[in-house]
Amino acid sequence: METGYLAVCLGVRCACVALARDAVTCRIRPIAAITILLVRRKEGANERSRRASDRSEGTEPNLAGTSFPTKDPRPIAPPDFNSHQPKTVRLYPLSNYTFGTKETQPEEDPSVLARLKRLEEHYDEYGMRRTCEGILVCHDHNHPHVLMLQIANAFFKLPGDYLPHDADEISGFKTRLNERLAPSGNQFSNDGNEGEWEIGETLAQWWRPNFETFMYPFIPPHVSRPKECKKLYFIQLPSSKVLSVPKNMKLLAVPLFELYDNAQRYGPQLSAIPHLLSRYNFEFVDEQGKVSAVTPGGNPNEGSVPRTKVLAGGDESMQQENGAQQDLKMDNTQA
Repeated sequence: METGYLAVCLGVRCACVALARDAVTCRIRPIAAITILLVRRKEGANERSRRASDRSEGTEPNLAGTSFPTKDPRPIAPPDFNSHQPKTVRLYPLSNYTFGTKETQPEEDPSVLARLKRLEEHYDEYGMRRTCEGILVCHDHNHPHVLMLQIANAFFKLPGDYLPHDADEISGFKTRLNERLAPSGNQFSNDGNEGEWEIGETLAQWWRPNFETFMYPFIPPHVSRPKECKKLYFIQLPSSKVLSVPKNMKLLAVPLFELYDNAQRYGPQLSAIPHLLSRYNFEFVDEQGKVSAVTPGGNPNEGSVPRTKVLAGGDESMQQENGAQQDLKMDNTQA
């Protein structure tokens, strides 16, 4: 009790000292200073009493309905930034396409060494080998996916193959695409786009300087006679199409973010595809044929995460997500 009394007296004394100092500075008499102190204390007590009364009666000011200035949630549209840009590419949903299987197509070479030996024989007889592969792109949840083959649950490659030595580049490439992906016989014969491929521009060239597994996106300075040139073309898919894959292969739809910076699994050629496609702006079309998003696009639908999808082919024992295997690393890094 005495402690509380001393604290109150000390507080009053400090306030009086402060007011006395103000009185000296402003030439106010000490009695007037004490009067000011008492008035201030009374005003504070009255304010606290009024607030308590408002709370008990439910008349406390409600700030919920008060309008405050808010920032416009819409982003600021920048000036046009599409100068010297290639034409916008329209991508159709993965669900628009029909996928099936056809007869097995065994690999020509049982091993990497056998493949290099056949390359050497081809070079000795016909010169540099020409290889064409296609980058087929669709979308799932407004994110680009690349169609590619997985062979023997081991390594990945794009549709296409080397050309016969006397074949025309484009017609020979279309023949190779049909061998890999076109339906066999009368399978899905009602498809209006059967056999039609729209070959776009060349996106990359890879060079094999010697009879070895490594390929480069340039010709090394000391090489004057490369043994193989592989060209990657952009393939514009129509709004719908039937694709069939040999039973010993799997057709996958791999999202760009899965390929990007993932050379350990897909090799340098396939992991570079996101770089090659970054030059394009995309229009993402829904199943009703309407543009649902454009570059830059929005987030995927809530709860949906794009991922690699097995579309067709492969044995039942093949799993959708494959571990990093030694053969996979070797073939995708070097082939």
